[in-house]
Order: sequence, then structure tokens, then C-alpha cells
Amino acid sequence: MKKTSAHKVKQQIGGKFSTWSRFWRFPIIWMIAGSIGIILVDSLFRALAEQVEGIFSLLLTLTAGFVAIMVYKLTMKYLASRSIPEISTHRIGIEAGMGLLTGAIFIIVSTFIIVAMGGYSFQWASADMGSVLISSIEAALGAAIIEELIFRGLMFQAISKLAGNWLALAVTSLFFGVAHLGNTGATLWSSFAISIEAGLLLGAAFMWRRNLWFAMGLHFAWNACEGLLGIPVSGHSSVGLFTVKVNGAELLTGGDFGLEGSIVPVMISLLIATPMLIGYVRHRASLGKL
Repeated sequence: MKKTSAHKVKQQIGGKFSTWSRFWRFPIIWMIAGSIGIILVDSLFRALAEQVEGIFSLLLTLTAGFVAIMVYKLTMKYLASRSIPEISTHRIGIEAGMGLLTGAIFIIVSTFIIVAMGGYSFQWASADMGSVLISSIEAALGAAIIEELIFRGLMFQAISKLAGNWLALAVTSLFFGVAHLGNTGATLWSSFAISIEAGLLLGAAFMWRRNLWFAMGLHFAWNACEGLLGIPVSGHSSVGLFTVKVNGAELLTGGDFGLEGSIVPVMISLLIATPMLIGYVRHRASLGKL
């Protein structure tokens, strides 16, 4: 009788443990838990960084990024119970470098077209180059790491687990645009533009490479180039190496929201995202998964 009772207790404990484990392994649960952890890390280190300046603030941002990546890895390993090849250090330099190049080309080409159409004119600002470089890198780095871990890392893969990559692409793109709706100068158009040029492009980049370093590199170069040029980054003003004079319709220039509110990067992003998605489809077809 005692053995039978002990066996029943073990079964009950095992059943409760199994139920609890299934709860944490449900994609929406680990997505929310991981996102909260990353946001808390970002908020804490952001508050600390505001107390210092220059290189010390940049070092705190780097530390925040490292800790946020650790939170992501722990979430995926112990809650989602899945491998994390998307954040592996294998080929980190190549993937991040490819992303940096893609992001820089995207912003430079978009800016050049707007300048050619009379929307922007630049004048050297005679600013402290070292200070501008540090502030631009710091802001771009923080956004690239935190936002990619949450949107392409957690949200994309949670939705993909439940409903597939295409729905994950649509939902994360929409949410990425909505997340920027409260920024300075934001409108329904700018939110839609962000959904396409950022949400769709970064989602396509992740689907194509299945690598967060690539998406982070692209995101970082995008924001850093804008900051260095003195163009507002999603409505956030930046002290760059140049002062920018804006002329013409907001549809061309983006107005107070900055470059992302322009129709030009929306069109350029589609030109970049389309071959990425084609590459993804061909790769899946070669594996017999379509």
C-alpha cells in the first residue's frame, strides 16, 4: 500500500511538472517572458547610461546588448527548449558584415535619390566628430540588438512555430510599424512605411539568412548612417556630422519623422526584400519543405 501511495504521489508530481513545462513551452508564453526580460535589461542599462557620457555610455550599451542576448539564449534554451543557431557565433563576422553592407547601401541609395530630387541638402555641421560617432553608434547599436531580439528573434519565431513563416512575417511587420506610431512626427503613413521598409525588409532578411547577426547588422547600419548624416531616425532627432535642409513634399522627404517617412526607402526596400524572399523560397523548395 505504501509503495502504491508513493507511486501515485510521483505520478501527480510528474503530471504537474509536465503541465508546467508545457505551459512555458507554449510559443506565446516564452515570447512574452523573453520580451519582458529583454525590455527590463534595456530599461535598466538605459537609465544607467543616462548618468554618464561618451565612451562610458557606449560601454553600458554594449553590456546591455550582451546581457539581452544572454536573456534571449536562456529563454530559448530553458523555456522554449529549442536550439539557437540564429544567434550562433559561427560566421558571426560574415553575417554581420553582410548586414552592415546591405543596410549602408540601402540608406545611402535612398538618401542620394531624395537629394537628386531636391528633397534634402546637406551642410557640414563642424561638430565634434568623436562625440557624434559615439552617440550615433550607441543609439544604433541599442536599437538594433534589442529590437531584433524581440521582433525577429522571439516574436517571429513564436508566430512561425504556431502558424508558419509567412504569417510571422506579416504580423511582425505590422507590429513593427505600430511600435513606431508614438514617435515624434509619426502618422498612419509613416507607420505603414515602417511596416514595409523595416518590418518586411528585416523579416525577409531573417527568413533568407535565418541569422540574427545579419538582421542586427542591417538594422545597425541603417540607424547609424541616418544618425551620422543628421537625419531624424524614426522621428528621433540626431546630432550628426551634417545639418539637413528639407525641401518639398513630406511624401518625398519624410518630414519631421525623417527618412523612414519617405516613399523612396519604401520602394528601395521592396527591391532588396524581394530577392531575399525569392532566395528563401528556393532554399525551402530545395529541401522539399514547400
